[in-house]
Amino acid sequence: MLYLVINELTANTQVTILILEKNMATNTTIDFEDKNQFDAIAEQWWNPSGSLKSLHQFTPIRIEYIKNSIKRHHFGEWEKLRPLSNLQILDIGCGGGLLAEPMSKLGGIVTGIDSSLSTIEIAKKHAKSSKLEIDYQVTTAERLADEGTKFDVIYASEVIEHVSDRSLFLKSIERLLTPEGVVIITTINRNLFSFALAKISAEYIFELIPKGTHDFSKFVKPSELQSEAKEAGIILDDFTGFKPLLDGRFKFTSITTVNYGASGSLARPNI
Repeated sequence: MLYLVINELTANTQVTILILEKNMATNTTIDFEDKNQFDAIAEQWWNPSGSLKSLHQFTPIRIEYIKNSIKRHHFGEWEKLRPLSNLQILDIGCGGGLLAEPMSKLGGIVTGIDSSLSTIEIAKKHAKSSKLEIDYQVTTAERLADEGTKFDVIYASEVIEHVSDRSLFLKSIERLLTPEGVVIITTINRNLFSFALAKISAEYIFELIPKGTHDFSKFVKPSELQSEAKEAGIILDDFTGFKPLLDGRFKFTSITTVNYGASGSLARPNI
């Protein structure tokens, strides 16, 4: 993957152009069609009543699941106000920072990555106005892994159903994780119920999310995700469902039919 950033100064504006050129010898997890779609709605990230309203409603339970998953792997003593202090955290597909900012407020040392330049610019601007230090980068998990960086916590929330190569994506996470680290993924199951609810109803009937947001064929069953993660050297040992409530909030459930979270850690070599 060749990343070329060109800065052109005009009288009133700095125009930043990001050119991502595919190199045939290098694989990538970027789905460029999905990337362009999220580029188009970049300005909506922090509008709780806009086209990403449903994501805002979904965010509180995502935060709870991430916190619970980290706590389950007991990183030292759980301090109430800033329980994530000193943890190196990677937010893959961070978008405008809806999860990165809460993780930073909880004490985490957060790096947020996304393939969309316009989205990262929105995230940087909002973090600055919130007086938060978050390292936002326009890059991919596989490129970051090539740099040898390691993180205590890695989460990819509503991301894996948008990547072009799940195997490469999971292998990159494995390379990025510290030996005692925890990985958290939230995504959508693939079945008739999820097709009816997360695709048809959400996009076309109730218009909860922009049309074309999801490709149903890229939804992933928990059994598939667990098997693919194991092949990449990651053991996912918790699967929790998220059930929508009538008021727009969500609650935890054992049913993973539509939205669910999965978490775990690196596989331990047999001794």
